[in-house]
Amino acid sequence: MARRDGYTPVVTWTLIGVCVLIWLGELAIPGFINTIALSAAAGKTEPWRFLTSAFAHSTNITHIGFNMFALWSLGRALERFLGRGRFLATYLLSALAGGALFVVMATGSEYGSALVPGWYDGVVGASGAIFGLFGTLLVVQRRLGGSTRSLWMVLLLNVALVFFIPDIAWQAHVGGFIIGAACGVIFFEDTKRVQRGKKPLTWWALGGIAVIMIAAVVLKYLLTTVAA
Repeated sequence: MARRDGYTPVVTWTLIGVCVLIWLGELAIPGFINTIALSAAAGKTEPWRFLTSAFAHSTNITHIGFNMFALWSLGRALERFLGRGRFLATYLLSALAGGALFVVMATGSEYGSALVPGWYDGVVGASGAIFGLFGTLLVVQRRLGGSTRSLWMVLLLNVALVFFIPDIAWQAHVGGFIIGAACGVIFFEDTKRVQRGKKPLTWWALGGIAVIMIAAVVLKYLLTTVAA
């Protein structure tokens, strides 16, 4: 996980570019956002929405502007530190985790509440993935002995916004944060493992996280009866 001089955060810029292109597509194509947003109902028959929704945003420029600034701020440092492969894996797993927890917490009813989404309530945005990067960075800072006070302040601010701004999918934030932190722990523990002369298990562990998330979503669908 060594730093390299002159490093260009290619993955970070690519992720930002994809998000911006999709957002422009939403502005140009009426109804496009409805084909890529995630709801529990849509995810059951179109599982790719668990990923596409994480690259979509509301047409309000504030939504994508805030998320892309956060991605740029966090991504440059983390991509350089983790390496492109592990950074991308962290981002995508955190994005999927945000959608997974959103669906797992959905009711089988048309109507949701401030705490749980309804079966047909939709979610878009990179917030789950970005909160995953926050989780990873928190682990990195703590393991390296750095101060985490500013990170906790930012996280608490975002938690407070849930109570003041309607329609924020806090489930995606929590899901992404948990998996991002888990990825950070895996990276550090596997580095210690390699230093002891053992084979790395990073990708097996990340694969295990993906399997657990998929199993949780499948179980949700199997056990949920949707009200007519």
